[in-house]
Amino acid sequence: MAEFSLTAAPPLAGVDEKFDGIHLRAPKDLAIVAVALRLGGEDAALTAIRKGYGADLPAPGKSVSAKEDGATLLRLAPDQAFILFHRAEPDAESVVAGRIGDTAYLTDQTDVWCGLEVSGPRARIALERICPIDIHADAFAVGDAARTVMEHLGTIILRTEQDTFLLLSASSSAGSFLHAVETSIRNVS
Repeated sequence: MAEFSLTAAPPLAGVDEKFDGIHLRAPKDLAIVAVALRLGGEDAALTAIRKGYGADLPAPGKSVSAKEDGATLLRLAPDQAFILFHRAEPDAESVVAGRIGDTAYLTDQTDVWCGLEVSGPRARIALERICPIDIHADAFAVGDAARTVMEHLGTIILRTEQDTFLLLSASSSAGSFLHAVETSIRNVS
């Protein structure tokens, strides 16, 4: 019997395209860990996150850059958050557990989501075509995040810089997601 060795690869690995005023790329080695706060244990988890990452977990719909691991703490709901960071090894959950212990429920979501970063002075113009929420800087500031849909695909959008957005969608529809974003970019380029 033949022996095979499998290597995990993100579904959008290698995407790096430049258009007129827009850069589209898949972040390399993006690790995503879901954090669910335990009922009655919220204070302990919040304290552990503050101690382990040097930052407070932000309010829902907000994100903050942590001092440790170059991580981003993204709050999705009162009892749910994502910790995003760059890591090539498939041990993201244990990395977060090493920082906050067992104060919250942790689930490695790295393979569940695919990510695209859209940046440049025309990034917002391209995303406004497929994003039904107002992402103008007056309504959606740096650090803001929201769950939405883009071309019928569930998406989390996070404004990481003035002209930079991180988009997360289900890895099972990565090709369709990439196609939707690329098409919108091409239509404004």
